[in-house]
Parts: sequence; structure tokens; C-alpha cells
Amino acid sequence: MSYSVAPEQARELLEQELGGSYPDARGRYGPFGGRFVPETLVPALNRLDAGVSRYLHDAEFQAEYVAELKTFVGRPTALTHAYTLSKRWGADVWLKREDLAHTGAHKINNAIGQALLAKRLGAKRIVAETGAGQHGVATAAACARLGMPCTVYMGAVDTERQAPNVGRMRLLGATVVPVTSGDQTLRAAIDEALRDWVSDPEGTYYLLGSAVGPHPYPYLVRELQSVIGREARQQMLEQAGGLPDVAVACVGGGSNAIGMFHPFIKDPSVALLGIEAGGRGPGLGDNSATLTYGRPGVLQGCYTLVLQDGDGQVQETHSVSAGLDYSGVGPEHSLLMTAGRVRYEQATDDEALDALSECCLAEGILPAIETAHAFAGARRWARVNPGKRILIALSGRGDKDMPTLQKTLLKGML
Repeated sequence: MSYSVAPEQARELLEQELGGSYPDARGRYGPFGGRFVPETLVPALNRLDAGVSRYLHDAEFQAEYVAELKTFVGRPTALTHAYTLSKRWGADVWLKREDLAHTGAHKINNAIGQALLAKRLGAKRIVAETGAGQHGVATAAACARLGMPCTVYMGAVDTERQAPNVGRMRLLGATVVPVTSGDQTLRAAIDEALRDWVSDPEGTYYLLGSAVGPHPYPYLVRELQSVIGREARQQMLEQAGGLPDVAVACVGGGSNAIGMFHPFIKDPSVALLGIEAGGRGPGLGDNSATLTYGRPGVLQGCYTLVLQDGDGQVQETHSVSAGLDYSGVGPEHSLLMTAGRVRYEQATDDEALDALSECCLAEGILPAIETAHAFAGARRWARVNPGKRILIALSGRGDKDMPTLQKTLLKGML
């Protein structure tokens, strides 16, 4: 059962969110967020928080960051009108093409920004976690760019299903450490990266890849990824002649979605729709739909919605997409759902793979399996809202997913 609050509390939370008051000084998004970490990490988080306050919106830092986004990442990324999908769905479909960013996904926006911050904070090395591998590749590329050693922790299950990205990380100079503990996916990789950071909190910088974890990470990642929504908003006005009726994004930890949604929060005419991984079905362990089935709890330093059993034990998850295979979600998404500003639904493995196939055949674009969940949700939305303008966050390309696609969509064809 999904978490809910009284209507009057939801209205109050929404008014505060629209007023731009989140996070507060404690790193809280309404009842969510904050810090729940070992004492050994508090000094490192305090240093990071001070660094974010000092540098993130400093003119010199922003000038360097924007220059890297332009000349290294390749921003602004394109806004593509999906002609054939528009005809098929009876809608006006537009794609924000983060698959065209350097390294193939939105993750590089955050990675290069945090790597620049790490250098200013005097870090000697960087550690990161990755699920689908895109954050690992982006971090490896950013570290190579800035001349910093890099270690990436990746669940053993994910190293197998995302083998191409493991190779890319190693070519870019990163040390990739397969994690064989826990569920051997993204949650286990985050745990190992945190353990590494605790062992050397002064010389090591933990470059977290999603809008999760202890404050200030959800805020920092949101600010770095909001370039997606800012660009898309301006491009929609220029190319489509107006704002979208709905913006749709897939949601795992939630960095690509919060990056798309945040610049539209104060546009009441724009509905916001997040699509989680419905996996095999509604049972615990069969999906990664935290906002649909989760309950409040603490996961990896943050109070948010978590997939857990009746005893509060965090549950293992399932998704055909490695990047959505996570038991929690960013605290701002928990707030946005609770406040009623964003609607969150789910798409099953089969629905996502079908939408991926349709996008390939209709538009000549191979999206990541994560992104395909957003396409499945957008298609469903179009059926009950004919003629509307739809903006989809195409968060990454699907080259990395070929091992999985060869076992699913291409099975029997090769």
C-alpha cells in the first residue's frame, strides 16, 4: 500500500514545495530526507555541505561547469519531435535526448559537476556506485578528464547484464569492483561505496549518482540535473510553440526524473508523470516500484519511501532494467507524490520491452530499458488524453542493454 497523508497536510506540503523552500536547513523535504549516517561520516558530509554552499552557485564554478557541459558533455542536447509515435499514439510527442550526451545518458551532467566540486574540496580520489553502468561510465570519464583516480562499485548481477559498460569503465581508467554481498545490485553497490568512503572520509570523495542518500546529495544532484528540464522547457517553447501538457520520466533513484520535473514544478498547466519499474508484478521482490508499494523508512542515510516487509526489512527488488533496480527513491520524489504534484505509476518488464521495440521501429532510436518504462507510461497516458502534447525524458541510449535484449526481445532472432 502506498504512503498517503491527509488532504490538508498534502496541500501544505505542496504550497511549501511550490514556494521553493525545500530542502530546509536540515536537508528535509517535508517529512523526508535528512541524514541518518554513522558518526564517522558526519564530518565528511559537513565538509561537503559547506562546499556545496560555497561553490555550487558561485560564478566561477558555474562558468567552469557550464563550459564543461558545452564542450565536453555536448549540451544543449536536442529536442526531437517523434513524428511516427505521434501518429500512432494520437498525441504530439517530443523527446528530450539525453542519450545524445557524452557517455550516452544524463548521468554525465551530475558526474562532471561533482568531480569539479571534489577537486575544489581537495579530494585525492573518487569512489562511485553504479547499477546500469551509466553513472560508472560517466564518473570514469569525468575523472579521466580531470586527472583523478576512480573506483566504481557495481553489483555482481549488474556486471554480468551490463558487461559493455564494465569494459567502458575500465578503458576510461576506472577500477571496477564487483559486489557479491547483499542483493548484488545497486543497493549493495551503494553500501560498498559508503564503506569505502568511511575508511577515508577526508581524502576520498563519494560521487553519488542519484538524488538519494544523506543531505546534501539529493539537493546537489537535483541542482546539477535540472539542466535537463531548463533546456527542455525553453526548447518546447521555441520548437513546439508551448509547454507540454505532461512531462514523463522513468524513476529508479530519481535523478533523471527530478532533473526534468524540477523546472516545471511551478507550471500548473504541466502534469508530471513518473514511471517506476513494475517488474513481474505487485509482490514484494517482483518489482522496484517504491512509490507505489513502499512505506516510510531509512535507507542508506535518508528517510524516504522504501520497499520493506512487515518487519521493516528492506526487500530485494526486480526489474529487467539494472538502473531502476533499487529499493528506495529520492526524498524529493516522496514529497512530490505525497503533496500530489507528481503522479507516479509503473510499467512492467514486458510493457517496457514492448515500448522499447516500438520506439526502435517507429523513430530509429534505441532507448535504454530504463527509459523505455517512460515510453510505456507515456503511451498509456496518451490513450486516455488524446491530442495532448507529451514530453518524454529520453534518459539514455540502449547500447548498454544489448546483452539483456539478446536474451529477451532478440531471443530466437539471432
